Amino acid sequence: MTDHIESKPVTQTIVEHQKNVLRTLPFDDVQDFDDATRGLIGKRLPNAIKAADGTVVWDNDTYDFLTGDAPDSVNPSLWRQSRLVAEQGLYEVVEGIYQVRGFDLANMTLIEGDTGVLVLDPLVTEETAAAALQLYREHRGDRPVTGVLYTHPHVDHFGGVKGVTTQEDVDAGRVPVIAPEGFTEHAASENVYAGTAMARRSAYMFGAALPRGPHGAVGAGLGQTVSTGNITLIAPTLDITTTGQTETVDGVRMVFQMAPETEAPAEFLVYFPDHKALCAAEDATHTLHNLLTLRGALVRNPHAWTHYLTETIDLFGDDLEVVFASHHWPTWGRERAVSYISEQRDLYAYLHDQTLRLINKGYTGIEIAEELTLPPALDRAWHARGYYGSVSHDIKAIYQRYMGWFDGNPAHLWQHPPVEQGKRYVELVGGADVIIEKARKSFDEGDFRWVAEIISHVVFAEPDNTSARELLADTLEQLGYGAENGIWRNFFLSGTTELRSGKFGTPTVSASADVIAQLTPEMLFDAIAIQIDGPRAWDEKFSIDIVITDADTRYRIRVQNGALSYSAAAQSGEADVTLSTTRRALPTIATGALTAEALSAAGIELTGDTSVLGRLAALLDPGDKDFSIVTP
Repeated sequence: MTDHIESKPVTQTIVEHQKNVLRTLPFDDVQDFDDATRGLIGKRLPNAIKAADGTVVWDNDTYDFLTGDAPDSVNPSLWRQSRLVAEQGLYEVVEGIYQVRGFDLANMTLIEGDTGVLVLDPLVTEETAAAALQLYREHRGDRPVTGVLYTHPHVDHFGGVKGVTTQEDVDAGRVPVIAPEGFTEHAASENVYAGTAMARRSAYMFGAALPRGPHGAVGAGLGQTVSTGNITLIAPTLDITTTGQTETVDGVRMVFQMAPETEAPAEFLVYFPDHKALCAAEDATHTLHNLLTLRGALVRNPHAWTHYLTETIDLFGDDLEVVFASHHWPTWGRERAVSYISEQRDLYAYLHDQTLRLINKGYTGIEIAEELTLPPALDRAWHARGYYGSVSHDIKAIYQRYMGWFDGNPAHLWQHPPVEQGKRYVELVGGADVIIEKARKSFDEGDFRWVAEIISHVVFAEPDNTSARELLADTLEQLGYGAENGIWRNFFLSGTTELRSGKFGTPTVSASADVIAQLTPEMLFDAIAIQIDGPRAWDEKFSIDIVITDADTRYRIRVQNGALSYSAAAQSGEADVTLSTTRRALPTIATGALTAEALSAAGIELTGDTSVLGRLAALLDPGDKDFSIVTP
């Protein structure tokens, strides 16, 4: 975290906003507090988890301030959610199924079998998953891990796998790893292709540099934040491909439901019939979820999401007695569980259908997000509140999914980029001082959204204008104080932090060595291609053959016209240089080690003109982990 810079007081506008939240939402409903603490077996005290070198990678104790009523600097609804999510320990869901919560962004679920225990969704990092398993064993005995399940390919559901098992045990067949079809491709591609940009924006999203406290980070709504340890990955050994597929591991019977293109491109829900317990993965949680996560991703499909939750009720609704997920706390009782899943389904259906209704009346995404409100029953359902996703940005995501970035207005077809817009706005109004003076008046009136818009123009036109930067920082801070959405709060306050004390970079990088090792050859070549500096490569022309010796496969890579392409088809003529390598050694070429010496040291055989490798290396332009967001 960055050095703490003193926060500014809460304005009266935000104080009144918080009071209105308290008046309008059902704070007398405490069922969630009963559910979030039900079944507690034991806690880890203290709950600061360290890496081997002593670095703290997770410290849930830093959220101990989340007690009592909300201060004026935090939206009372978000404060309530953060108090619930910060609960930590080992909990019994039903006899034989346990969850460790409060050890990372996600929960780790443990299902006891005949001889050992299955681990479902082993958190973000090796260190937190190992600590979670240790807590379980302290209270339930030293059971061996006899299986691992990944519900979907987001890092908080697989990254800690080597904290609970080993590659050797998996390779020996002692520990099957079960995942939805397409898991590995999506896990690797999401964290590599646009991984640098996503990781930088994730630092904003999860408040990585914010001090923890009433004026800083209070939680992300889905979980508190992400751990910062070692991200690992072991490839699945068993793919789930169809709804209704059944598997039994260590005596644990499981019935799977496929749910692709919902919260993740590959995802399954799993029902444990002997326990009458449903794991809803991340398709039914105690928040409105993202349809487009603010760190960046492909837009999710709310129509499919709705369909699959209806199917969930049809498949399991008559029998289930508890539903739990990879985040938050369970819901017990068939009637309550089915009602909860139904309301989650209706939430996504309403947003999807009403957005399309208004799209077809000519409204844009911004306009729909400003107009559309949820039905009262959903608006007052705590699990449908926008702590992680929001009605506002989910509606804009639906618009983007169907209509793209362009709103149809030709005036918006070819706009100037932010710096040039800023310069023109400043000149139009009569200078930066005029805008700042008018913006201060709007700030005093509590119109923070408008202040952020107009002062951002000044910051982009004159990035060294101290008065503009200070006013923008103060404005984003007030927006953060008022935000019900944990991610919005983190984004606003992270912007404030960088304006006041400088950029904080990317504390957590998800494209780890284990993730890169799972890239297919084609994905590795793509990872190189997106680093080619096109203009620098305009006049380059060369070819490289890659021979995968243990897969009997040969690829021809070409660089010409500023682009890298590849093919596995038979090619005529000789390439400028040929690399012969095993599948395991191939990722070496994606790590920037493109010298003949480094490749030879990795066991890769080279023939031909090895100077071509230097020419390729000279064209690579890796991403910037510290790129600007709130400034040019």
